[in-house]
Amino acid sequence: MTNQKRRTLFAMILCFFLGALSVHASEQKEFRVGMEAAYAPFNWTQYDNSNGAVPIQGVGGQFANGYDVQVSKSIAEKLGKKLVIVKSSWDGLLPALTSGKIDAIVAGMSPTEERKQQISFSIPYYQSNLVLMVNRDGKFKNAKTLKDFSNAKVTAQVGTFHYSVIDQIPDVAKQPAMKDFSSMRVALQSNAIDAYVAERPEGITAEAANRSFKMIDFKDDTGFKTDSSDTTVAVGVRKDDPDLPKINEYLQSFTLKKQQSLMDEMINKQPSVGEEKGWFDQIKSIIHDNGAQFLRGTGMTLFISLIGTVVGTIIGLLIGVYRTRPVSDRKVFRIFHRIINWLITVYIEVFRGTPMIVQAMVLYYGTALAFGWSIDRTLAALLIVSINTGSYMSEIVRGGIFSVDDGQFEAAQALGMTHAQLMRKIVLPQVLRNILPATGNEFVINIKDTSVLSVISVTELFFQGTTVAQQNFMYFQTFAIICVIYFVLTFTITRLLRLVEIRMDGPDAYVPIGNQMQVEAIHKNGGQ
Repeated sequence: MTNQKRRTLFAMILCFFLGALSVHASEQKEFRVGMEAAYAPFNWTQYDNSNGAVPIQGVGGQFANGYDVQVSKSIAEKLGKKLVIVKSSWDGLLPALTSGKIDAIVAGMSPTEERKQQISFSIPYYQSNLVLMVNRDGKFKNAKTLKDFSNAKVTAQVGTFHYSVIDQIPDVAKQPAMKDFSSMRVALQSNAIDAYVAERPEGITAEAANRSFKMIDFKDDTGFKTDSSDTTVAVGVRKDDPDLPKINEYLQSFTLKKQQSLMDEMINKQPSVGEEKGWFDQIKSIIHDNGAQFLRGTGMTLFISLIGTVVGTIIGLLIGVYRTRPVSDRKVFRIFHRIINWLITVYIEVFRGTPMIVQAMVLYYGTALAFGWSIDRTLAALLIVSINTGSYMSEIVRGGIFSVDDGQFEAAQALGMTHAQLMRKIVLPQVLRNILPATGNEFVINIKDTSVLSVISVTELFFQGTTVAQQNFMYFQTFAIICVIYFVLTFTITRLLRLVEIRMDGPDAYVPIGNQMQVEAIHKNGGQ
């Protein structure tokens, strides 16, 4: 075979390979849709793929279903892409979209003017009306109009137009907005509030799932006055998204009759909530049905908190050692030392002075917005916990170094030991023992603080517990289980670290080798 034929054959093989890759890449194009998966019948979480449910990205054993999911499946088919459901908290949906973490929001979101300034919306894919949810045996159970809710304690979900319409109720005792419907249902059941605003499909779901709830559906002009843009829901996409025309093309064929038919179907298909007679029977039922989710959440919580504490301690030790390093006489090194010290101070003050939940939002969404970096949420969680812990441990290590007697530093210098030898052989062994209680305390704090990482949808224990409670509507029972798991974790870790402290301390009294031999000889001769 000539060289020309070889080159031709190689080119043909290369073209075929690249073509195959391009076809494979096109087949793998994803349509990533963000939703809470906790707003039935629009969207909910279930634990199998029945009734056309779709796996939730990054959450093993959980599937999303509901009206929004079925609409998303049809849109993805129209776009020729694979549907991927990304579970997110409500207040994380907009940052996730604008930062490129997701391609669209299909979560019962209304196209308000405020949101239109940040993202674009499709034409509506559903229209509903507002209702108020009350306790079936409460004092507002017979309310018919908004006037009947005078002096009632009413709230709604944060970041929604539902909260603004509360002002239409005369003399209402408007309560602070709440994070999600789970929080509002718990508040209503515990009588912390008298009512919360919802849309009719969600009201039907809550009423069917929990007999203590009742939906007040207003007639004619006795209810909330809303604009059509408020009661309609649409698909949210980034500005100038090229897929928006195709999305609208599909939704134009999605008639009102089809919308109502699909909504009725989803209301009938949403998971039913079985009722047990006793409180302990409910606890056993929750553990039986959701034990795997609790175990996965516990494992993730331990993994993040353990790695974060170890890495944070290493960061603290490095900073502590560097800050006690003697300053060089050379001017260049002195300037460099001051700059590094200033940067370390900024790092410590910033991460100690801001909440971890804000740091998680900034790292996970902010880096994508500012630099286009798409960080895995578990990696983002590890970074946040490690860096946050490092800022606290650096001060703890500094205190541990200062607790070592000055005479030991002077003796080491007199023996001609370098700073590295001083730290490695004399100071750090004592520092590690001195800071062990504080390090253990940081570990315990990290176990509890991982709960804030649910804001970026990290599947730790609190996230899994919230998901379970959103499905079974047994909030007190579910979070009682979560509380016990957290207590067992922190109590066990505290006991184990205490054993490590005792082990490092050694016996209460030490007997020198020579004296020990004398004691043994005296006892051998029967003397004293």
